Amino acid sequence: MSALKIYTYANCDTCRRAVKWLRAHEVAFDEHPIRETAPTLPELRTMLAAYSGESRRLFNTSGGNYREQKLGSKLPTMTETAALGLLASNGNLVKRPFLLGGKVALVGFDEKAWAAALLKE
Repeated sequence: MSALKIYTYANCDTCRRAVKWLRAHEVAFDEHPIRETAPTLPELRTMLAAYSGESRRLFNTSGGNYREQKLGSKLPTMTETAALGLLASNGNLVKRPFLLGGKVALVGFDEKAWAAALLKE
């Protein structure tokens, strides 16, 4: 498998656990700071497809930026283009860690889901 691309935030415990897990399982990856370099629109579209078009699953719903912009009430009526544009323009809004590569597209860190997607039996 080619190297995975993972977007993380340095102060995020979940991101640190995910990176530690990848290293422990010797999974090759390239790490990118999500606040400085948000995922691109094509990457966001790939992730959105992996989550059956549920744009809310790509948002960091517990983040301050999400609450400040009152996105909880705006997302249900927002177009896909508008939602992805917000995510691409503000890495703080993106759920993390955000992992893409090959046939893998995962947001958040769920050890069982990551093992199923990344580890060969």
